[in-house]
Amino acid sequence: MAYTVGQVAKAARVTVRTLHHYDEIGLLSPSGRTAAGYRRYDDADLERLQHIRFYRELGFPLEEIAAILDDPAADPAAHLRRQHELLTGRIGKLQEILTAIELAMEAKRMNIRLTPEERFEVFGDFDPDAHAEEAERRWGGGEAYRESNRRAARYSKDDWLRIKAENEDWGRRFVAVMAAGAPADSPETMALAEEHRQIIVRWFYDCSYEVHTGLADMYLADPRFTAHYEQIAPGMAAYLSEAIHANAISRA
Repeated sequence: MAYTVGQVAKAARVTVRTLHHYDEIGLLSPSGRTAAGYRRYDDADLERLQHIRFYRELGFPLEEIAAILDDPAADPAAHLRRQHELLTGRIGKLQEILTAIELAMEAKRMNIRLTPEERFEVFGDFDPDAHAEEAERRWGGGEAYRESNRRAARYSKDDWLRIKAENEDWGRRFVAVMAAGAPADSPETMALAEEHRQIIVRWFYDCSYEVHTGLADMYLADPRFTAHYEQIAPGMAAYLSEAIHANAISRA
């Protein structure tokens, strides 16, 4: 089946001008033309365009994409395997960055100071400034983190004192329930876990149950957060983490 340049542009979500440019540089030349000279693309052309789009999303320059696709030793399955490997690596790096953002948000909420090394060790050779514009365009650039910073910037000394008082009051009641021997999945314990989430929502950012359980895991995985809760009461980090998970499951 043959497709017009307009049909291909619409299906691939690129501009007609982009397709004309690809043709001009020899990256994607249509397999046929009408008697009037209009471009006509077939299924093989669309498959090549799909690979071009994949590699462009991964940041490859057009010249390198052409060299990869025109390699006689490669086949379509090899291209897909390579793209899968590259995307898997990017997802892993983005997950590390997401974890670092959540760590920074929770550290700010709990007034835990991060060292410069701790702030930036997750990036390795990744330059966040160089990728900020792309991150904002594709993934929203960490809206929860920005919202937390926006709110915190507006708080007065009295606001911070209220936040501190709320956290301390919640902590006393949570420790009392724990000391009484209530299971982590008991109604009163889960209610306090929900209150913990609501404090974050009220003062900092929209903390979904998914994000809340991620924080719960961090309370055990990161020794600084574990130490924070263990200073309040021995065993509190694990107990709170379990209660947060139980609360999220009960409300799913």
